[in-house]
Amino acid sequence: MDPKRRALLAAGAAAAAAAVAPGVFAQEPARRATGKFYEKGAVKIYYEEAGAGVPLLLLPGGGLNATIAFFTGNPPFNAIEEFKSEYRCITADLRNAPSGQSTGPVEVDRPWESYADDQLGLMDHLGIDKFMVIGFCIGGPFIWSLLKRAPNRIAGAVLAQPVGWRPEMRDATYPGAFWKGWPAQIAAKRPEIARQTAEQFVTAMFETNADFVFTVTRDFVRACQNPVLVLPDEVPAHPYAVAMECAMLAPRAEVSLFPWKEPRERIPLAVRQIHSFLRAHRRA
Repeated sequence: MDPKRRALLAAGAAAAAAAVAPGVFAQEPARRATGKFYEKGAVKIYYEEAGAGVPLLLLPGGGLNATIAFFTGNPPFNAIEEFKSEYRCITADLRNAPSGQSTGPVEVDRPWESYADDQLGLMDHLGIDKFMVIGFCIGGPFIWSLLKRAPNRIAGAVLAQPVGWRPEMRDATYPGAFWKGWPAQIAAKRPEIARQTAEQFVTAMFETNADFVFTVTRDFVRACQNPVLVLPDEVPAHPYAVAMECAMLAPRAEVSLFPWKEPRERIPLAVRQIHSFLRAHRRA
């Protein structure tokens, strides 16, 4: 073929492809992480994965209604999108979250421990020994529980706007008592769960010997040798004083600037600090 004609045809084909491509790509929906279920006995946990690299467990906020949807709802930032380029991000709906897909027994005698069972069991299911973890809101107490149960498995932990105890939480009208509506919600969704059982569950979690971060003592935090980064908040459910007390007690703790969520221009700075923290400790 004449070289000039070949060049013209190639240019024409390229132009045609360019004209068609936008329409083709526009029709393809955004890809979402594929969800799966991990099952152990009567427990069934819905989880999703995104990215590749060092395993990073992401614990969503939302109290006892914590689900994966938290990350695309209205969080300070979408941790899945932020970290999936460097890490194998793993997240799950909390067991018996009313709007989630994870289900299991309501273990009144060991509420916090049952959630740790699910989180560590999921990592075992995926063949993951050591990992890093970021937890929002109720994820703070969950992280302390994991550090108590499996300190050698966690290379670094980030507690963002963690939940903590305030004496006024005993008042039923206190806005920080975010678990108060859960018994009615889960009983309505799961008729096999008695409302009274659900009430006993939250009482055991948040009212029985409640103090500090619910899951561990100050002595435990004082002795904890895991690297910890704390991003404090100051709203009824996320008391600044408790978050800062953790940061002061834990011997290998770091703390972000405060406030870090407002103005919103500060959030990227906090996210950069999380990246730096994770990179510094992920080799462990």
